[in-house]
Amino acid sequence: MRVVGSHWLRVSKSVLCAILCGLLLAIGASAVAQQQAKTVKIGWLSSTFSSRPTAGFDVFRQVLREHGYIEGKNIAFEFRYAEEKYERLSVLADELIRLKVDLIVTPNTVGALAAKNATKTIPIVFQGVPDPVASGLVDSLARPGGNITGLATIAELAGKRLELLKETVPNLARVALL
Repeated sequence: MRVVGSHWLRVSKSVLCAILCGLLLAIGASAVAQQQAKTVKIGWLSSTFSSRPTAGFDVFRQVLREHGYIEGKNIAFEFRYAEEKYERLSVLADELIRLKVDLIVTPNTVGALAAKNATKTIPIVFQGVPDPVASGLVDSLARPGGNITGLATIAELAGKRLELLKETVPNLARVALL
């Protein structure tokens, strides 16, 4: 689904941040029983250049702060950028595994596939993958399975969304999307 507009971006970033915060809270729950608070280590795996962070990353950091995760105090990031050399992604994913990250976040399909091939145990969160089922990231939308989740922009859902809108507003004659 090709959607452009600040409202959709705001919603999708919020959904992604909610997923990530939920995973972090789940990871951090084991640290509650410990005397000393554990620093959660997040691996960021991207196919782009390090000088071009994704739009959602600043929002992600802010939401983490709002939930009590302070960089350098109880959360740390390990960044790996393939600089558009996709063959490097598997090596970079393996590096993150060796660093014992608690979570891997990736903003695209190629990064998510590299992370999925590298680990079956560390949680992986992807952002903005067009079709995670067709790309082989998840088994199905209803039951993704495995250790991977995220935000998908699936064009096939557009018809269902329009159908739900028509049911909600029966007299609907035209729909415009920016």
